[in-house]
Amino acid sequence: MEAVSDTDVQFWMAKAMIWGEDLSCSALLDTSRHLCSLRSFLQQVLQGLQQMSSTSEAMKTFPFVGQFLGRLCWNPCVIADERSQRLLLRCLSCLYSAEPLNAVEQKANMWIKDMLCHLISEEEGSVAHTTVKHAGVTPKRYHSEALQKVVSLMTEEVIKSCDGLPNTARCLNGNIHTMSTACVALVTCLEMSPLIGALLKHSVLCGCSCLNQEFIKEINEALISKRLVLEDEAVVNLWCYSPTCLEGAAVSFLESVLSGHETMTQSLDKHVNDSLLPRASAHHCHIFLTVNEIYRNVLTEIDENLAVRALIQVFTACFLQRLTGQKPQDRLPLRAFFPNVTPCLLTPLLTAPSEVPREAWLDHLSWIRSLLQSVTENEEAGEDGRAYQAVFEAWFLLVQCGYWVDTAAELLVLAAPENAEPLLWLLTFFHHPTNRGHQRSQQTVRDLIMVLKSVNLTSQVKNSKVKQTGKLLMASSSVLISGSGQRSLDSSKDAVSHSSSPS
Repeated sequence: MEAVSDTDVQFWMAKAMIWGEDLSCSALLDTSRHLCSLRSFLQQVLQGLQQMSSTSEAMKTFPFVGQFLGRLCWNPCVIADERSQRLLLRCLSCLYSAEPLNAVEQKANMWIKDMLCHLISEEEGSVAHTTVKHAGVTPKRYHSEALQKVVSLMTEEVIKSCDGLPNTARCLNGNIHTMSTACVALVTCLEMSPLIGALLKHSVLCGCSCLNQEFIKEINEALISKRLVLEDEAVVNLWCYSPTCLEGAAVSFLESVLSGHETMTQSLDKHVNDSLLPRASAHHCHIFLTVNEIYRNVLTEIDENLAVRALIQVFTACFLQRLTGQKPQDRLPLRAFFPNVTPCLLTPLLTAPSEVPREAWLDHLSWIRSLLQSVTENEEAGEDGRAYQAVFEAWFLLVQCGYWVDTAAELLVLAAPENAEPLLWLLTFFHHPTNRGHQRSQQTVRDLIMVLKSVNLTSQVKNSKVKQTGKLLMASSSVLISGSGQRSLDSSKDAVSHSSSPS
């Protein structure tokens, strides 16, 4: 490896001396702005130290290293950055001599021990212990409180820039961009959360892109990896500011549901609500539309995945619950959230079964069926893209309101033969919205079996009735696959009559 350049050494030694233990805002900003580059330089120094055969050789090759590392070990901003601190520890470890060969190496070992204790422990006789003795606090607490004070001052400055100024004036504050740049390397520090929240709030109120994009990227990655915790308002502001971050959050959440890791120990409803996506969607229409579009695209790729359909249904239900909980004057109309859906479908489908008397469920489902059927008939009558899009939008809304599909499956188990036809049509459309004629009929029974298996009815329906439905489905299957749509329905009715008679 090539030795570090003299120019780099002079630059970083000068920086380390200027920074010292300065806790002013300007010093913190300058240190934070250079942290990424500093880490690269420390990595270069570390690689050089790892090739040295002894401490004496290292000190001859890197004569600046002791003073340089010593100054950085006392800089609160550098120590607060976990990656920088880890590099410091590794550099110090490389300088340590397991078997010192001379007085210089022995003295170096003593100094290295003090630096290591300062960074990771509070042993008596160490630099850390001296800090405790004279300052009355541990080094970790000392640096934490010092950073908190500086962050508090900067947060107040950001908040003041948000109050009492027109939007055009806010955008002129170049210091906001400087502060966000300074925070890039420190986003995972707990003490930085208030400042990060204030900067994100400012960005939304300001209405312009005045934040460092690397800052936004680091926050998003830290949130997804759960290395950063922000208040809900700050997270929503991040999503409002950056569509990329919103998309990343929605995709990450989808992946966690599909993996099953997050839903094994808690209900899907709780998991969805904890994600903050439903609440944010209810308050910000564009967030709902973005999340909705992502789930639509995923569904078209893997539409047979029951977990995806379940997630879409639960997300929509949680969103509607949040939306109806708002004050009427603050609530946007449903049309704003479902702009592409035929308006007449919104009320019947978005009304939950719990809001409809049980004895009216069949009539309600028949109403839904008739509305959906009219959409499909328009599509079958014409071949233009708008008609096809209308069918897709109607079908996707049915997926979102999957509780009516579950209800149709439940009623089908209990329904008299003469009432089964609209339920069968609805369930068929749910699984094959664009199939026509015989091809759609052939798939009906297979899909019904799958949907009934996905609905837990054992606590609501007697075993004999479930068996009756099984006979109905199997009898229908042989007729449907043979080819006659109307004959299949008649045979289904006959199967119900035979299965209800005593065996």
